[in-house]
Amino acid sequence: MIKIACIQSDVILGDSMSNFENIKSKINDAVKENANVIVLPELWTTGYCLEEIGLHTGKQEAIISELQSIAKTNNITLIAGSFPIARENGVTNTLNIISSTGELVKTYDKVHLFQLMNEHHYLLAGETDGLFEVDGLSAAGFVCYDLRFPEWIGAHSQKGAKVLFFVAEWPIQRMNHWDILLKARAIENQCYVVACNRVGKDLANTFGGGSMIIDPWGEVITKGSTNEEIVIGDIDPKKVDEIRGTIPIFEDRKEEIYKKVKKSN
Repeated sequence: MIKIACIQSDVILGDSMSNFENIKSKINDAVKENANVIVLPELWTTGYCLEEIGLHTGKQEAIISELQSIAKTNNITLIAGSFPIARENGVTNTLNIISSTGELVKTYDKVHLFQLMNEHHYLLAGETDGLFEVDGLSAAGFVCYDLRFPEWIGAHSQKGAKVLFFVAEWPIQRMNHWDILLKARAIENQCYVVACNRVGKDLANTFGGGSMIIDPWGEVITKGSTNEEIVIGDIDPKKVDEIRGTIPIFEDRKEEIYKKVKKSN
């Protein structure tokens, strides 16, 4: 069994260091609960201060480095949420995966940018997959709006991912979509789904929390409220193999027929 803790935090807009102090305290609390894997939200160091996001990229490297030390010291895996990362031609919204030895084992740049919140005006879209393996666990990581693209998520489960991690700043007015889509991704991919969402408000949005751990049957193991809290649950990756053996959907896929679907005139 793997004990997972989602740190459902509020975010002070644009204040990376205060947000980091808050998260460090909550990581310590999760460690005391014997969590093996700790998950953080999307853009938890800055929030959606997109118009000035480039001003905050310089602080992220030191924070990520300290998270690596925290992971190694406490022997925990960190699905460390996403950060604004400076690139040669702009800024990406980048998920970081840190192993229990403190190694940065994966970075994933958010592929699907959410036009409703103007992400496409301020961020660069990623072009690589979210697959990773940590401590023998095959998994994949995604960021918020990626959740709405089942083809993208399915491409990862078909490559062997058994746990799908989502980090998000999902608004409260669309929490019904959050609940339904997360359960659907679990069922259709026969995977565990672990989703960490922030709470609180920024200048334009209220965020809904509702962080969840869902089993491959779509059953909710644990779910958060709309307040700051640590949402904890246990998963058993062996259950994925059992369920995939019971209903072998990957074996029954008909890729050659799917390719024949054409747009009608």
